[in-house]
Amino acid sequence: MKAAYLETTGAPDVIQFGNLPTPEPKPGEVRVRVLAAAVNPIDTYIRAGMVNMALPKPFIPGCDLAGVVDAVGPGTVRLQLGDRVWGSNQGLLGRQGTFAEYACVGEQWLYPTPDGVSDEQAAACALVGITAHLGLFECARLRAGETVFVNGGTGGVGMMVIQMAKATGAKVITTVGSFKKAELARDLGADAVIDYNTEDVMARVKEATAGAGIQVWYETQPPTDLDKTIECMAPRGRIIVMAGRAARPVFPNGPFYVKGLSLHGFAMFNATPDEQRVCGVDIAQWLGQGKLKALIGKRLPLSGAAAGHQLQEENTLKKSGTLTGKIVILPTETS
Repeated sequence: MKAAYLETTGAPDVIQFGNLPTPEPKPGEVRVRVLAAAVNPIDTYIRAGMVNMALPKPFIPGCDLAGVVDAVGPGTVRLQLGDRVWGSNQGLLGRQGTFAEYACVGEQWLYPTPDGVSDEQAAACALVGITAHLGLFECARLRAGETVFVNGGTGGVGMMVIQMAKATGAKVITTVGSFKKAELARDLGADAVIDYNTEDVMARVKEATAGAGIQVWYETQPPTDLDKTIECMAPRGRIIVMAGRAARPVFPNGPFYVKGLSLHGFAMFNATPDEQRVCGVDIAQWLGQGKLKALIGKRLPLSGAAAGHQLQEENTLKKSGTLTGKIVILPTETS
């Protein structure tokens, strides 16, 4: 099979494109003919060696996929030949990834793709959707009528947070960095959009909540100023953090406990298959209902995997601003 793979960690150009043996599913696995995969920041961290995980050699990167089951291993119970599926959690913790024509995946990590939903959409929503859902519902227990603030509403996770919160009946306030991104955030359903380059974020939050504050603060960026975050919170609010491995913000203990706040940190790949299946069920339902969509910023063939990693890295680490939306890898396109 054709695959993008690497023999050693390093810069994006360590990713090679060529032929590898087509894998056979082990007990509990199915083999998926991959029709779409997606690039995520975690993929680039693993490839670069920034996240220390055991890697098989050669290692195929990629967490997300969507496609069709074309073989089943012994003991599978949920999936059958020909099923359309999507999922994430590959290319992690010793598992091979999805940047290949075929991927063998434990069926516990896969979910049915709804009729009428493209493989590109399913793959592009996978990791970012599960991440957004875990933060909003597993951690924060978001309820209808509450107000959610998401810092970075046009990032991969941020766009999912906006749409999921609106689907639940919450009000959403978000920050963006340009007029164009403000329009995108409103199109996704945000009730109030704040340009952090030209507006006073705290003042605008107070205005948008009529001074009542935020119930759920979803921080998609490395936290830097928890004083301002906590000042914006409503009593018994919940703060979600899921980015910034090296971040060491000062923690304002007094205002935090006096308001009765809670702080929740999580990494998606630490969540169990059962916890993630709750996310997958909701995501599939919202995709099928047209309440959830991913913005695709770039499509590339398998041979362009290294270029996809380069583009993702430039925008995640160097903040180049040259990408809005997900990078999708299409193994069936001419490479």
